[in-house]
Amino acid sequence: MIHGPTGPVIRRIDNWGHDFLSTGGNASDPAPAPNAAKATARHFALSGPRCPIDPATNAVRPDLADIRLAEYVFAPHYAAPMAMTVTAVAPLRSGPGGDAPMITSLRPGDMFEALEISRGYVWGKASSQGLVGYVAQASLTLNGDAG
Repeated sequence: MIHGPTGPVIRRIDNWGHDFLSTGGNASDPAPAPNAAKATARHFALSGPRCPIDPATNAVRPDLADIRLAEYVFAPHYAAPMAMTVTAVAPLRSGPGGDAPMITSLRPGDMFEALEISRGYVWGKASSQGLVGYVAQASLTLNGDAG
């Protein structure tokens, strides 16, 4: 139990692993105190992003985001990154396709965190450079693949 500005704040985890905070009552009381909703709304209100998220270094698009960013951004879909390795020198591009501007060049052995594979291009984050972009699928291999 922690103490907030209006009294004790109780943390509860339900059978499905959901985490809840409530004020008042005691830890064995299954229902929150009558004033919990009012206090929660006043003290835990959503007020917008905490800090700006840079899509050049954080894997966020309007339709998809890295699951590790779910605490910070809302997206219709989240993906867990798949570890891939660059097999040949490859450009990291700002969009899918060979005509998209190049952000940087990846070297063989560089790690790439893939979040989407579509139409021959992989969208994700180059681990060593910390930059987000698209790489030709032919230039990557899934970690653990023998070839």
